[in-house]
Amino acid sequence: MSFLFNNVTIIGVGLIGGSLARVLKAKGLAGRVVGSGRSRESLEQAIRLGVIDAIGQGPAYGVEDADLVVLASPVGTFVRIMQDIAPHLKQGAIVTDVGSVKGGLVRSIGQVLPVGCHYVPGHPIAGREKSGVAEAAENLFNGKRCILTPGPSTDAKAFELVRRVWIAAGALVTEMDADLHDKVFGAVSHLPHVAAFAMMTAVAELNTGTEEYLKFSGGGFRDFTRIAASSPEMWRDICLMNRENLVQKIDRYLASLNQLKRDIAAGDGQRLEKHLQHASNIRRGLE
Repeated sequence: MSFLFNNVTIIGVGLIGGSLARVLKAKGLAGRVVGSGRSRESLEQAIRLGVIDAIGQGPAYGVEDADLVVLASPVGTFVRIMQDIAPHLKQGAIVTDVGSVKGGLVRSIGQVLPVGCHYVPGHPIAGREKSGVAEAAENLFNGKRCILTPGPSTDAKAFELVRRVWIAAGALVTEMDADLHDKVFGAVSHLPHVAAFAMMTAVAELNTGTEEYLKFSGGGFRDFTRIAASSPEMWRDICLMNRENLVQKIDRYLASLNQLKRDIAAGDGQRLEKHLQHASNIRRGLE
């Protein structure tokens, strides 16, 4: 049987890494999938679930024979991991990732990538608020966008192989400049998560011994704050690594929020409705 890759190592076998492992095995794209990461318990669970075939050992993370290495741990760990595995990568190995931040990260990884190896940065837009390998699903990427951010030095053959993986996963593959990626996702992904975390904290802090606000929360509150259940470690890294773009987007959000606050405080129903209608029209256009 001919595989796209004989050996694949996934570093970080959680929701995204585990789901990609399931795709690689189910679609016959990889002969062998090795999982690696910090949690031995999680990796053993991945073995039991049939997500991976083996567990990578030692500081090399089991990459020695890998034709493809996927970085799927929190983005803040990527550069350190690359420094650890670089001496162990074989000639021609392809490294890709699933990180939500690109830009400076892509440049940093490029600086430690060994000569003769290739890096294809990626970002599947398919996260959930629940994490862990138990949540991994072969169909997670179906119909979802996957952004690839190749640079001038990206190897064309390596890029095509990674693109084929995501197409096989059912993703809609789009190419984008790495710095533009961080501006766009600072607005449509990173900012909403910050807003959800802030909303959750703000309402929780209203709770007192006699006023239990959260137990009366309905669908609107739960829908708005659903993503606040996401991994704090992962979102800490994303926020800090894209902080310049994100701070700008938070300022813009605060300006919009303050505009609504002024309308409400002034009792200006006509102006308030105008602003609400504008937002409603834009949201309906997303359907």
